[in-house]
Amino acid sequence: MESPSAGSAKSNATGSDDNDDDDDDTTATGRQTSSSNEPPAAGNNVSVTVVLPAYNEESTLKSTVEKTINALESFCEPTSIEIIIAEDGCTDNTPEIADQLAATDSRIRHMHSDTRLGRGGALEQAFELANGNVLAYFDTDLATDIRHLEELITRVQTGEADVATGSRWLPENIADRPAKRGIPSRIYNTLVRLFLRSDLQDHQCGFKAFTQEAFESLRPIVEDSHWFWDTEMLVRAQRADLTVVEFPVEWTAKGDTKVDLVRDVFGMGSQILRTWWQISVQPRLSPRVSLGAGAVLAIVALALMTQYIDFNTVITEVRTADPWLVAAATAVYIISWPIRGLRYRDILSELGYYERVRFLTGAVFISQTGNLVFPARAGDLVRAYVIKARRGIAYPSGFASLAAERVFDLLTIASLAGVVLLGYTASGQTATLARTIIGADGAGRVAVIVSMSVGVIAVATVVGIILSARSEVNIPSTVVYRISTDSYAQMVVSVIDQFIEDLQTVAGTRRGFVRVGATSIIIWSIDVVTALIVLTAFSPNLGAVQLLAVSFFAVSVGNLAKILPLSPGGVGLYEGAFTLLVVGLTPITTSVAIGAAVVDHAVKNLVTIVGGYASMFGLNVSLMTAVEETRSARNHDADISDEEVTHTQAQTQTQTRSR
Repeated sequence: MESPSAGSAKSNATGSDDNDDDDDDTTATGRQTSSSNEPPAAGNNVSVTVVLPAYNEESTLKSTVEKTINALESFCEPTSIEIIIAEDGCTDNTPEIADQLAATDSRIRHMHSDTRLGRGGALEQAFELANGNVLAYFDTDLATDIRHLEELITRVQTGEADVATGSRWLPENIADRPAKRGIPSRIYNTLVRLFLRSDLQDHQCGFKAFTQEAFESLRPIVEDSHWFWDTEMLVRAQRADLTVVEFPVEWTAKGDTKVDLVRDVFGMGSQILRTWWQISVQPRLSPRVSLGAGAVLAIVALALMTQYIDFNTVITEVRTADPWLVAAATAVYIISWPIRGLRYRDILSELGYYERVRFLTGAVFISQTGNLVFPARAGDLVRAYVIKARRGIAYPSGFASLAAERVFDLLTIASLAGVVLLGYTASGQTATLARTIIGADGAGRVAVIVSMSVGVIAVATVVGIILSARSEVNIPSTVVYRISTDSYAQMVVSVIDQFIEDLQTVAGTRRGFVRVGATSIIIWSIDVVTALIVLTAFSPNLGAVQLLAVSFFAVSVGNLAKILPLSPGGVGLYEGAFTLLVVGLTPITTSVAIGAAVVDHAVKNLVTIVGGYASMFGLNVSLMTAVEETRSARNHDADISDEEVTHTQAQTQTQTRSR
């Protein structure tokens, strides 16, 4: 089957044993559905269920069903079998053929979906409708020889295996695989064995069987709904200590593969990384481990800086800085914090919550302190906890407010950098700037490249949001689905959609946009002025215009470099970008520039930490507890969402269409 398209699915199961009712309801497809939940007539005797995933299989479906029934009857009681055709949003005559087959044999059932569920999604829903104790499936094109069906079923039925799977890569197998399929398959299976520690040779052979108990235990923890579903089921089964048996099969390629060798392979690669993270990394990431990792990242960043910076000279320069100007810079920076609280008040008011600036300033202090302590900007989660625990503001609203604040931060910083860049261009210094970046090495060049990339992405994101708002096409999701359409891509699209909705809620009114935008400009202008005063403390001997321009540009680019959570508080990235640009655009020496960058960053971090711990004391908040609580809350929200989807799907699945 091909990749799923975006959209929700409505599924129906059909069997010829259903009776026509006068009060049948009509689905969105126009076909009739019955409210009956009764299984087929032989349902109580069914021990083996075979699911045939079908997407546009009009040329093979009838023949495959007939061969499957003949094969099953050769070793099973005729009344103990059922076949479910998992027809997944077909665009040809497959649905009509499936209906005809279901009408002629009570053991055949047709599960129809109006929209694409994906291979894994269709299989999962079909298995949830199954009556058998043994659940099997194979590709409708019968690439795997049907004579292996008895071995597949028997290995599970006899208790030899909880999960059985055919293999095209065991030494005893017979598989005619074209190079364009064989080479990617070899690479893929090697990556799965390497990253996910699987003992199997072939994870994607569409010829598998489970006990019903094994399927029920695996279904809640398998996240993919497309091609990776097969692999994830096998990997999760091994991790759950279920008995997984792999046996060789005879396999022949039938027609062109429906796997997109660019889009779907890329998607499955991302799923390998996602599963590796969940299985091997995430269970070990306690808050204390995160704190330790953050400290290590900061130390590494500083260690890298020592490779191209003479810190003895830097320390000498720092000692010559005017302490009164450094103190003035500190006072100026403190002024920005109540304004941050004021901005956050305006954001929350657009979401329907009204709180005092003093409390919200404390919440911002605490979350920013968390970002200095924990990697991956985990401190942002702390603010959602603070406003939930102390003011009862729901977590979704807290996360939405944070998303909106981050967008305004990005756009403001990128705009400030862009305005100065235009000024440099107008004054003919573009070549100097280009040589500065291209000729640099070490953390400075990395930081500038990171910041420029972040700025471009920020602008592109806003453009995409604006264009999407004016178009019937969701541009961000369209771009994502061109790269991959697996469940991971669907999750990314759902996050983007929610992000856009949250941003439109906050900035959708002229009043909200102007107020939040204005305070954002003030906040980041104060951030620049702080750095400007610190730089002045080193007596750089620059003209006022040049000092102002380089300060705005260097600080803005440095702040953009800090956006990616490569180290806690952006230690190393900010200093690298700041130093590179100041040295490249002015006659200031490297030791003076890095000294100013270190002092500037130290002043800002010191104010943040003092304010953060004072706010924690005043509001009785623990960083460790806050991070743990918000992570649990996000997982809980995800579980609720999954339960709602499952409940909705269960309601639609049990509907039975009658002819």
